Amino acid sequence: MKKLLLILLILPLLKINAQLFPTLGGQRAGISTAQFLKIGVGGRASSLGDAFVAIADDASALYWNPAGLAFANQNQVIFSHNEWVVDIKHEFVGAFYRISGNDVVGVSFTSLHTKDMPVTTETMPFGTGEYFSYGDVAFAVTYSRKMTEQFSFGGSVRYIEETLDVLKMRGVMIDLGTMYYTGLGTTRFAVAITNFGNEMAPDGKVTLFGKNEKSDWQSFSPPTMFRIGFALEPYMDDVHRITSTIQLNHPNDNSENVSFGTEYSWRNIVQLRGGYKLNVDEQSFTFGAGVKLPLGIADVTFDYGYSAFERLGSAHRISLLLGLY
Repeated sequence: MKKLLLILLILPLLKINAQLFPTLGGQRAGISTAQFLKIGVGGRASSLGDAFVAIADDASALYWNPAGLAFANQNQVIFSHNEWVVDIKHEFVGAFYRISGNDVVGVSFTSLHTKDMPVTTETMPFGTGEYFSYGDVAFAVTYSRKMTEQFSFGGSVRYIEETLDVLKMRGVMIDLGTMYYTGLGTTRFAVAITNFGNEMAPDGKVTLFGKNEKSDWQSFSPPTMFRIGFALEPYMDDVHRITSTIQLNHPNDNSENVSFGTEYSWRNIVQLRGGYKLNVDEQSFTFGAGVKLPLGIADVTFDYGYSAFERLGSAHRISLLLGLY
């Protein structure tokens, strides 16, 4: 087990270091499927520029880094809604439960959906009067364990289904993550490998122009992502806390990029956040805020995140966390 964990920590470092910001990485764009899996979850993570794997210690870690669940101090439920670009809606629901002092289990559900769209053909470019739909769903089960007081490991198994009119694509993939507190102040780093699995191809048959039928489809790999993050609190007392994080991202279908994020917290009640993405097409700065209110039987946290796009407008994420005692 120790050798396996060491390999999980070192392998992504070697891979990313060998291709640090190659200018040709962009030529890999468009080679993976199930793109909805790349859309981040939670208002907090979004406002930090998605630089979150090293500070994912709440229920949104079900998406970002399953190892972070082992360091959470409460059982939690999360509801996340994302007003994505071009009227796309993205939803995420998840929960985790501590079954022992060191072991955590969780489940999550993701959905992406759009409004019905008109069917057009070569001879009827303004519509045939019929409509088709597009949607994605994913269901995952997660396990996380604290191996020592400073180190944790976690993994998820995810089933996904993508529907485009009469075509369906199904697959199973895994996430693996680690988190390590170095013992030097609050410094920690994390490694997460997400959406790792076999290539997938659609099932179904469509009728093309001229009444030709097609049922043989090309397969594509899932959008596997390697992330390495580092975080610390440069200043912290009983009233104020500042958290800074940096994250290196290596997608299998685009260039490497870096995300930065900073969070200021007042009495662990009000949080202000900002982030920036470097070497990411369309995206740049992010910001947001959060409020945490203890309400007797549960802590209620509301987070909002704003992401700016150069040509596609903006995206707004809101999330609600319920921390159960």
